[in-house]
Amino acid sequence: MKYSIRRQFAFVFGLLMAGTILLCWFINNTFLEKYYLNNKKKAMLSAYDIINEASNEGTINAEDFDIEFQQICGKNNINIIVLDTQTRTIKTSVNDYEVLSRQLLDYLFKKNEAQYDRVLAKEENYEMYIELDMRTRFEYVDMWGVLDNGNLFRSPLESIRESVALANRFLAYVGTGAAIFSALIILLVSRKITEPIMELTRISERMKHLDFDAKYMGNSRTEISLLGQNINELSEALESTISELKSANNELKRDIERKNEVDEMRKDFLSNVSHELKTPIALIQGYAEGLKEGVNEDAQSREFYCEVIMDEASKMNHMVKKLLTLNQLEFGNNAVAMERFDIMALIRNYLQSAAILCRQKEIKVQMEEYPPTYVWADEFMIEEVFGNYFSNAINHVAGNRVIDVKLTLRDGNVRVSVFNTGNPIPDESIPHIWEKFYKVDKARTRQYGGSGVGLSIVKATMEAMNQAYGVINYDNGVEFWFELENVKNERMESGK
Repeated sequence: MKYSIRRQFAFVFGLLMAGTILLCWFINNTFLEKYYLNNKKKAMLSAYDIINEASNEGTINAEDFDIEFQQICGKNNINIIVLDTQTRTIKTSVNDYEVLSRQLLDYLFKKNEAQYDRVLAKEENYEMYIELDMRTRFEYVDMWGVLDNGNLFRSPLESIRESVALANRFLAYVGTGAAIFSALIILLVSRKITEPIMELTRISERMKHLDFDAKYMGNSRTEISLLGQNINELSEALESTISELKSANNELKRDIERKNEVDEMRKDFLSNVSHELKTPIALIQGYAEGLKEGVNEDAQSREFYCEVIMDEASKMNHMVKKLLTLNQLEFGNNAVAMERFDIMALIRNYLQSAAILCRQKEIKVQMEEYPPTYVWADEFMIEEVFGNYFSNAINHVAGNRVIDVKLTLRDGNVRVSVFNTGNPIPDESIPHIWEKFYKVDKARTRQYGGSGVGLSIVKATMEAMNQAYGVINYDNGVEFWFELENVKNERMESGK
């Protein structure tokens, strides 16, 4: 990432550390020499006082003082030489003490006074100053003096600026290494901080695309973990809310589609009903006006006019009843009462009631002998379905004028089929025969008073019971069928 928090962490802490090191270097370079001189001045004065005291007490050559003397020189990194009044060496911390002895005598007689750089301390018995070595160009702190008993004392110190420069170089090396090491540590530590943030970023990215399966799995107790838990809760809340919105939207769409369907059904219903009622109403009106005006005064003509009026009124009444039945089925107002009954008994009763009509129309009805066959369905509705199939077969039978009723068992269901000889239904009309007011042959339908609603009632009834139905064309006729759930005879089951 261009503006990664991890990089910003590393950059800020790196700058802070580099600034801290530079500040330390500046302070060292500016004040370390003064601090160093002040401490060494105190150390050399302390050494002078201790040696002076030992000299006064006469213990300067004692074995215990030798140890203390070496500790003073080693601890403060200084050299010391003590001469007696005869310029003989009494105490020294170096092997090559002759050089120090000669220099002490030279200082005593002020031979090198011009080389003094600056005086650090000057008292009656001693002097401390900074000396510049003309050969090496190094500066040294040097002290010489006279003890209380007249012995001579000298204590030179190592180079001042060289020690300061060495300290500064060491600080620079250590500081640079520490800065690099700290930068690496910061990168690793910042990664621990930025990784959960990146995980939350990935989760939010998936949430943006409505993917709510991603969850923050961190278990720390930091603010980031609390944020992750809040994002998890937010994800669940969004998923639930969006689910509810989608459900509500889906219901709304279904309501809108249902409303549109109802509107279309109402328009079709009004259009088809007005079309279907227009002809019988016109006939009734015409024949009624003829009776009123006395067009035919003989009784036989008047009786014919009345029969026409009654016949058309009966057709209208029959069509209105069918439309009411269909309307109740389509809008779910007609509750389906599922019951167990013998379908064979229902079919036989219907065929017996239609036998006279079949003989009048010279129709041969065929059906084999079947045992009692029990089904689950609404008995009244199934009688209506079978009646529509059978009346449709009567109205369209032709050729050998045979109607064949069959029962077959198919996958635990009972299929009832009604076949009539005659002309097959045109292929282009088969998808539409279940629609309201659709008529394959309108002229012939008018002859037998068909309304075009019967097969629509069959469709609505079978769909209300969630059962299959259909039509099959044959070369010599048409077969309509429907299926019902089969119930085995209880006596047969107990016999098994």
